[in-house]
Amino acid sequence: MCMALSVLVTIEALNALNSLSENQSLLVMPPWRNMWLIYAILLSFFLHLVILYTPFMASVFQVTPLTSTQWIVVFKFSVPVILLDECLKFFARLLSSQGKAKQD
Repeated sequence: MCMALSVLVTIEALNALNSLSENQSLLVMPPWRNMWLIYAILLSFFLHLVILYTPFMASVFQVTPLTSTQWIVVFKFSVPVILLDECLKFFARLLSSQGKAKQD
């Protein structure tokens, strides 16, 4: 359950980064343009780490700390979200530009 929770927290943080723009790539619209979002993501990860690695909080939430190997697996499951969203944005821009070309 701890790995699943960590994957969900990471995926949602990456989804938040991808939601900076509906159609623009993260390469064109860098995340640091919205520092409040970066702060919120960092706070979210910090609180998640507090829950995982503070014994009292871990017992309250009934979770166990993750090892470095488990964190690598978490990121391997989570990072493809960025790639998938970037592909979807690319095709959305492509279809949008084709629609505009047909109108002209």
